[in-house]
Amino acid sequence: MVNAASSPTPTTARTVRTVLGDTPPSALGICDSHDHLFLTSPQLPGQELDSVTAAAQELAAFRAAGGESLIQWTPHGMRRRAGDLAKLSRTSGVHIVAATGLHQAAHYTPELLTRLRTDGLADLFVRELTEGIADTGVRAGLIKVAGGFHGLDAHARWTMRAAAEAHHATGAPISVHLELGTCALDVIDLLCGESDVPPDRLILGHLNRSPDLTIHHQAAEAGAFLAFDGPSRAHHATDWRMPEAVLSLAEADFAGQLLLGGDTTTAAARAADGGPGMPHLLRRVRPRLELAVGKDVVERMFTENPGRAFAVEWARGGAGPSDR
Repeated sequence: MVNAASSPTPTTARTVRTVLGDTPPSALGICDSHDHLFLTSPQLPGQELDSVTAAAQELAAFRAAGGESLIQWTPHGMRRRAGDLAKLSRTSGVHIVAATGLHQAAHYTPELLTRLRTDGLADLFVRELTEGIADTGVRAGLIKVAGGFHGLDAHARWTMRAAAEAHHATGAPISVHLELGTCALDVIDLLCGESDVPPDRLILGHLNRSPDLTIHHQAAEAGAFLAFDGPSRAHHATDWRMPEAVLSLAEADFAGQLLLGGDTTTAAARAADGGPGMPHLLRRVRPRLELAVGKDVVERMFTENPGRAFAVEWARGGAGPSDR
């Protein structure tokens, strides 16, 4: 069972903000650093992740495979079901971290985007990080934004600048969906160069989808965390190219910046529905990577690295559901 903090954590201590409250990074254990329990989008019709029962089954399967914590990257406006996450965490014994942020414009209605421009996007992110998501009392623990395919459009730049503002107000890490693994260096230029976000507060997702080892090394040299997530997808260079990329980075002394995630985004991909699901990361990806780089490196990717990537000296407080 997850043990949440019983009182607000001092701002001088780095903690991971879970849906049950702030917890020491060492408590995460084996962590899926990028996944989704709930997600809906007009881009994925008929494949919505919107069932509490199915989410509970997926978490149980993940826990049975040895998983202990999960970072849900589902951002604002994509039906995160934040109010259900705390109960799921307690029932499953899996730490869950929720996200604020905003995805690509294609995932939202024009009306919602207009309202967010009027209301203030950075203010929304800060509120969800420090006070809670809507009226649930569940606080987000990271900010998720997204780039485009080999470029950053006006929407991406707007959301990333808002994410940078929210980071500077709270300390929260920023995770980035890289479309097919591209545009990593442009994201670093914008967030770390123009917006002064420390590179170790930046998590670049989907680098396995573009197995360009030169770009991987340049992103690692900049100081960002590199997430290899979304394995088992036939139309991406995922499982079969990942060991080569991880080995190359580990041999260059970047093993401490590498993360692993499942990125389950459709109902058909869930283990409960016959897909690989969250357990695939531990049942199949882990032993394959261990053959390539050794157990010590893979253990760091699942345990030590997530704790450093998602732990924060939170600059602003606010009580979570377990802090009351």
